[in-house]
Amino acid sequence: MEKENTSLLTEFVLTGLTYKEEWEIPLFLVFLVIYLLTIVGNLGLIALIWNDSQLHIPMYFFLGSLAFVDALISSTVTPNMLVNVFTKSKNISFSECMIQFFPFAIGVTTECFLLAAMAYDRYVAICNPLRYPLIMTNRLCFQLLVSSFVGGIIHAFIHTGFLFRLTFCNSNILHHFFCDIKPLFKISCTDPSINILIVYIFSGSIQVFTITIVLVSYTLVLFTILKKKSLEGIKKAFSTCGAHLLSVSLYYGPLLFMYVRPGSVQSDDQDMLDSLFYTVIIPFLNPIIYSLRNKKVIDSLKKLIKRKV
Repeated sequence: MEKENTSLLTEFVLTGLTYKEEWEIPLFLVFLVIYLLTIVGNLGLIALIWNDSQLHIPMYFFLGSLAFVDALISSTVTPNMLVNVFTKSKNISFSECMIQFFPFAIGVTTECFLLAAMAYDRYVAICNPLRYPLIMTNRLCFQLLVSSFVGGIIHAFIHTGFLFRLTFCNSNILHHFFCDIKPLFKISCTDPSINILIVYIFSGSIQVFTITIVLVSYTLVLFTILKKKSLEGIKKAFSTCGAHLLSVSLYYGPLLFMYVRPGSVQSDDQDMLDSLFYTVIIPFLNPIIYSLRNKKVIDSLKKLIKRKV
């Protein structure tokens, strides 16, 4: 009878990041600057690739798509986090929670597939340079891009759909700075075992599959590079692939700890720290990593500045 009389909760309270009160304004300014630089950097990179015909090749086609996804992830999470820093009311309804989680899930999953596609592109370019134009055709690039986004949308639909089977009756406190699935599992009155299993099966499979492609591709690239006698060629290959590997390792590390490990291993604060890394920091760093380590992007930017001046 007590269970039947318990009212179901449809509104949650996001606790946000844990910090001292005097850090409120500095943290707000830091995250605001990071967000603005993230949007300017990623959208600027897309515009640069779009306007320069020399960058209309598969590598930059995927890079522009990655920049779009990073802007999407950051815009899904950061503005709401900035609002919650100053507002006393940090309530979010279940429907708003789903609206926030769905594009976030699309972006995170799509980025995994895009990183794998970029690794494969570098493998073909370095290991099979003569056949590169025949293999990485516009049609294949378009198919890989569409498949990445379709995979992201399907994956997001699966997890969002299963979230609707959960009910909430005892606590509406979400120890997080945005609506993610793991904090919802912790306060659910419905047994979330099926949801957790779905996360392990689908998220785990996607991450293992894409990481395997990345590792195999760059292992073959490494062997090919070591066979080269040209010092300039080795430097160029290492420069390009080094940027990709840095981005991949920074992205997958927190993601694996967050979704493909037992839920009780880390505290809520550690979970938030992991999430902060791949939702705020990585979208900010990616344009810097790929731009500063890429001579063509720098040259294109210099030409654009000269034209404007």
